Amino acid sequence: MNGSSHPPDEPAWTHLDPAGQARMVDTSGKAATVREAVARGRVRMAPATLARLRAGAVPKGDVWAVARVAGIMAAKETGRLIPLCHPLPLDAVTVDFRLGPEAVEIQATARTVARTGVEMEAMVAVAVAALTLVDMCKALDKGMVVEGIRLVRKTGGRSGEYARPGEPPWEALGDPVGPGGRGRAGDGEGTQAVQAAQQGPGPG
Repeated sequence: MNGSSHPPDEPAWTHLDPAGQARMVDTSGKAATVREAVARGRVRMAPATLARLRAGAVPKGDVWAVARVAGIMAAKETGRLIPLCHPLPLDAVTVDFRLGPEAVEIQATARTVARTGVEMEAMVAVAVAALTLVDMCKALDKGMVVEGIRLVRKTGGRSGEYARPGEPPWEALGDPVGPGGRGRAGDGEGTQAVQAAQQGPGPG
């Protein structure tokens, strides 16, 4: 017997020591290489809330700027939030949003030159950006749902490249978010969308 709970053809868990106790993986023997990871998630919300976001009519102010900065800040704190993650010197973090028909789509990209990857940093950025959107909009909508936080792709490291099958192009997930905390729709169009959402569906 090999004393392991894993079949011999499966890799051992590197986060466990021989006694099965959790540990931080020793990466000191690995070379620092360029690592990049992209993660996505979404906040599902009511049509009226999406219309308010599109019109830039959320009482708390510039939702997109606050959520974007929150995601970037969270990525830099991943080593403090996730117990066995290494603190990494991030070289770049971006957080982007798209307005879909039922949800705000979120995508974060993290990049570093290090001995381990930035998958968790990208996913933490998405998670905190999503929760910040909820906080910014909760006065309008108590039923929002954060869902689908996932790794979309990663490059670098011994495990090589990964791309989640079936992921659509980012541009296909909704309308881009423009400057000033609004969707790309003009102010008049956004106001009409808010009014239509508040009135509900017309007679059938």
